[in-house]
Amino acid sequence: MGLVFEARSTYIEGKLLSILRLRQVNSLKVNLFTAALLLFGLSFCQPKERSMLVKASAYNSLEAQTDNAPNITAWGDTLKPGMKAIAISRDLLDSGLIYQKEVRIDGFEGTYVVLDKMKRRYTKRIDIYMGEDLKKAKEWGVQEVTIHWIPEKKKSPQKLEK
Repeated sequence: MGLVFEARSTYIEGKLLSILRLRQVNSLKVNLFTAALLLFGLSFCQPKERSMLVKASAYNSLEAQTDNAPNITAWGDTLKPGMKAIAISRDLLDSGLIYQKEVRIDGFEGTYVVLDKMKRRYTKRIDIYMGEDLKKAKEWGVQEVTIHWIPEKKKSPQKLEK
């Protein structure tokens, strides 16, 4: 997600420089000062990335681990092998980890999406979806990992808890 903001900042910087060049203001100092002020102001508009150390287990879409609809999440999404999805403990909802939030997990490629919730007894925990690969999930076991996400600036609509 940091890359998204870096790319966005680079894009904004490029646009600002283009605008300033087009206006052809007489003084280079005025151009640089204006650009610096605009970029400084924009940096305060961007939400800061949050990080947290959590326990991470793995889960599969197998009846033995859930119920008679093992590929349906608590929010009603359908999981398919190969998806990069996680379930979160419900206490993490208050930290900005909401439904469909993108999360980076240290040690894993790409981003994962919050698509499921864990039982209420768990706290400060995620469950990484590993399709139907039971062996891979067992090999993972339970480990501590650091997760990263960018919380919403304002309240976004969530599906109601069931």
